[in-house]
Amino acid sequence: MTTPPIHRVVIAGGGTAGWMAAAAIARTMGRTVAVTLVESEAIGTVGVGESTIPPIVTFNRLLGINEAEFMRETQATFKLGILFDNWKDRGDTYFHSFGTTGKDHWSAGFQHFWLHGLTRGHHQPFDDYCLELRAALQGKFAHLPDGRMNYAYQLDSGLYARFLRKMAEADGTTRVEGRIAQVELNGESGDIAALTLNSGARIEGDLFLDCTGFRALLIEQALHAGFDDWTHFLPCDSAIAVQTESVRPALPYTRAIAHDAGWQWRIPLQHRTGNGIVYCSRYLDHDAALERLLGTVEGPTLTEPNRIRFVTGARRQQWHRNCVAIGLSGGFMEPLESTSIHLIQRAILRLLRMFPSAGISPRDVAEFNEQQHTDMLQIRDFLILHYKATNRRDSAFWRQCASMPVPDSLAHKIALFRETGRVFRKNDELFAENSWVQVMLGQGIVPESYHPIATKMRDDELVRLLGGLRDTTNATVDALPDHAAYVAHYCSTAPSASAGSPHLG
Repeated sequence: MTTPPIHRVVIAGGGTAGWMAAAAIARTMGRTVAVTLVESEAIGTVGVGESTIPPIVTFNRLLGINEAEFMRETQATFKLGILFDNWKDRGDTYFHSFGTTGKDHWSAGFQHFWLHGLTRGHHQPFDDYCLELRAALQGKFAHLPDGRMNYAYQLDSGLYARFLRKMAEADGTTRVEGRIAQVELNGESGDIAALTLNSGARIEGDLFLDCTGFRALLIEQALHAGFDDWTHFLPCDSAIAVQTESVRPALPYTRAIAHDAGWQWRIPLQHRTGNGIVYCSRYLDHDAALERLLGTVEGPTLTEPNRIRFVTGARRQQWHRNCVAIGLSGGFMEPLESTSIHLIQRAILRLLRMFPSAGISPRDVAEFNEQQHTDMLQIRDFLILHYKATNRRDSAFWRQCASMPVPDSLAHKIALFRETGRVFRKNDELFAENSWVQVMLGQGIVPESYHPIATKMRDDELVRLLGGLRDTTNATVDALPDHAAYVAHYCSTAPSASAGSPHLG
């Protein structure tokens, strides 16, 4: 059984989630649906989703967005991964890159050959075989032929929303200014019939997207979809964000710096740096967290600190009746691996693939919810790994993390890697094998064995393999331009910046 055809899509809330949805639907569906977005200038957005992961490159391309223009408008820089400080131990550092390390065999990942190399006297770090990682640490970047450089962006999320708004409105989206006073339900079906604004205006629709952030005005306050709390796995519940002046050229990576009750971020954009502290309020109060943040930022502050309280978890039904939750209204995973904008994108593209033009099918709803929930569970496990696999016992927070039980799915993944060096991904899992390998090795999980395929190589073959991969990586990185200079040439807002694209051949 389906509902009547969908002709009117109403988006409640703007910000990154609302305008990503509006731009994608308006551009993809064209005039087949009428898109209306309701937002109020008086309601702020969380606005700290400034670090992204590579799928956003595909999202922008699908919408026909010119990359250089987008980066100029959002003051973006390129991102090749995340530098983790103080996670395994205080003073320890590792890098989670977006690239592929070494060269895999169809039967086994490169880590097996590297592990075998350690037994044969080859003690070069695993990091030495990853192009993106070496380029990031040397502050270099360029577009390479055949997409050989995997990257994402560090951007101003407020400017991204503004950029998408112009695009969405040009494609026919109608924006209505106003605060939502009431969510009106259909007395017979229980579906949402309309949004009533403080002004008295009434916005009717067939399909409603809840982009109201943590408030979840439609999906939870009106429709009571339910919420699964994951605080027992991810104990941080607070953050403070502040922007500062740039004091050095922007590097092509984000930093995640662990402290005794959580961690801090540092995200370099063209025009400023985004900073924040994430913490568990059981072990650090707001005033102490703010003092710590302001005492460690570089450069003068440009904004007042923005305090954010959150609960990690997921909405039990992210599509319920004729309402779909997009972004924070559907759940929140803390910003450790920059997945917030990705989850927005993922929900939008999934909705478009299942778009209910002929009416909402319960089977589509069930499939959407199952896929969304699977995405969030897999990301949740990857984030928990950072807290659980650590040698730190120097504070009550880290002792709690070390002793907490973890989901069976993660416990299995850790045990499998520790015993065999293997990582298996299920379905269309977001984080690739190399991501799991980099983080597990970085957090101190060392495999006890490796695939026997690696032992088939003679010593001279192993020397050629490892040495050749390392030499190729070093030669490519040596030829790359400085990241800040590349950005200035490719997409800077400075008057003298060239609009050309210096792709390397």
